[in-house]
Order: sequence, then C-alpha cells, then structure tokens
Amino acid sequence: RYGLSQVLLDAVSKSSHELMCETIAREYGTHVSEEMIPIFSQSGDSRYDNVDKMIIKEADVLPHALINNVDTKLGKKGEILADYLKWLKERILTLRSSESYHPVLHIDVYGTIGKAFGIDNDAEICDYLAALEAIASPFHLRIEGPIDAGSREGQIKHLQTLTKRLDDNGIRVELVADEWCNTLEDVEMFTDARAGHMIQIKTPDLGGIQNTMEAVLYCKANGMGAYQGGTCNETDRSAQVSVQVAMAAKPTQILAKPGMGVDEGFMIVYNEMQRILNFRSACRKG
Repeated sequence: RYGLSQVLLDAVSKSSHELMCETIAREYGTHVSEEMIPIFSQSGDSRYDNVDKMIIKEADVLPHALINNVDTKLGKKGEILADYLKWLKERILTLRSSESYHPVLHIDVYGTIGKAFGIDNDAEICDYLAALEAIASPFHLRIEGPIDAGSREGQIKHLQTLTKRLDDNGIRVELVADEWCNTLEDVEMFTDARAGHMIQIKTPDLGGIQNTMEAVLYCKANGMGAYQGGTCNETDRSAQVSVQVAMAAKPTQILAKPGMGVDEGFMIVYNEMQRILNFRSACRKG
C-alpha cells in the first residue's frame, strides 16, 4: 500500500501537470508550504561523530542518538544520557557558525527511562526530565519513547499521565509518542488522549500515504505536534514522496531518511524540498 499509493500519486500528478504536493494540497484543501519543513537528522550509534555532520549541515532537529540500552547508553540513574546531553550542547555551541543556528534536541530513548526508574514512578521520571531540560538549555528538548508499557492501552494511559505531570509542573520537555502508535487509528487515539506532546507518524506503518496526510492534519487540528517520520530502511524515492506529502501537510518536522549516515538521508530530503520551492517560485515568475 505504501509503494502503490506513491505510484498512483505520481501518475495523477503527472497527468494533471502538477507536482505531487500540489495534487495532495488540492485534494485536501491545504496550501503547499512556501518554506522548508524542519528536518530531523538521526545519528544511529555514531552519536558523537555524526553530530558534527548535523551541525555543519545545520539540521533543524538532532540527533536521535539511539539510546536503546539502560546499562550502556542511558545509565541506571540516567547519568550516561545526561553526560551525553552536556557534551551535545557544548558541541553545538562550539561548532555552530552563528548564534542564529538554534536546533531542537530530540533524543529517542526506546522506553529505557521507564525501565531505569520504574514505569509507575512518574515523580522521579519528571525530576529526571527536568534535570535534562536544565542541561539542554538554551536548546529545547524532546524525548521520544520515554516509557514502554507493553500495550497500546497501557502506553496511552502512562504517557497521558506523564505528559500531564510535566505540564502541571512547568517542565517544557516535549514527550514524543512512538511505541504502540503505528496506525492512523493509533495516532488519533494518542492525540485524543493527549498522550504526549508530539507523535511520530511512521509513514510505512500507516500504509497508503493518504493516511500519513490525514494523520498529520489530525494532529495539527487537535493541537498535537506532528513528526512525519518513517524508518531507516526506505528508498530514496519513498523519502522524496514523503517530502511531497510534508510540503502539503506542513508537519512540525520531517525525518531525514533513509539510513543513519546523516549525509545521504539529509540531502535527499533537503534537495527534494529545495526542488519544490524553486520550481514553484520559477513558475510564479512566469
């Protein structure tokens, strides 16, 4: 469905003599973005070396960091991630070409915070997230997948409670829903429950790309951040079509894909956005 819907969209846009993003915008009553969508670049396990690439390319959101193990990557008290975040902030401040480069820090922890502190220990988790927020300052911090409750219903319940506790305590760390949120129906359920501040919309998991469009629009209409993501295991073409959808839907951010090597995925997504913007600008000029 993911691939077939891309083929059909491409065919319709060609027969209509328009870009794919223009076809989507026309069908959904939106407007094609006149500016770049923030690009989120991920490092894989090369969470140090790849950060330099991201800073040089001025990625809007970084670095993912693949924090998927308590003992080796998070720390039993979260100390390894805290130290990494300190290093990350200083690296950006040291290498950035100007103060105008002010990226969002987005870390995927794969439920390890819940494993380390206990999934029901909301107070201690919030204290830890507040500490990370202070370390990341002046950069805004997003934490993806802080807990894994083992089921969709459990995940919604625990993430909803944790989100409310952060908000009530004035902690500005944004929680990103990922685990157990895989379909359009899931996206709607997490959004309705306020289970998180942002949702990763995993494009292949949703099937046809019309579901990605509808998921982004649903999040936006209901005050939820929309992260149009996917997997590292896609093609250059699916990444380009994802950009076409994003330019019509205007999510909060879009994943640089495929792969975790930074350069390739970032440039595929960046270049496709630039093509759209420049082509439409040239057409308006005559």
